[in-house]
Amino acid sequence: MGIILIRAINWFAEFLLLALLIRAIGSWFIRDQYSTIGKIYMGIIGFTEPFVAPCRSLIDRIGINTGMLDFSVFLAMLLIEAATRVLTILLAGILL
Repeated sequence: MGIILIRAINWFAEFLLLALLIRAIGSWFIRDQYSTIGKIYMGIIGFTEPFVAPCRSLIDRIGINTGMLDFSVFLAMLLIEAATRVLTILLAGILL
């Protein structure tokens, strides 16, 4: 049971990291939000925004001026990776 939970957490984190990567790369290329690919991209933004928005507000609160570059997606990726590792270690210690 514990291995299944750990795998589910890792799969969700990998899916979320992939969605964040697609969001970052798509922001350079996708301009028409009404095309089919644009609608998919907007869906990815809607899915990942709850993870990116707190990072964006944290960067603004700290007062880091990044100009035109938005590092909130990168920060979200780092935090998700760190949280996944911590959860995996804790669950492995408790359940296994």
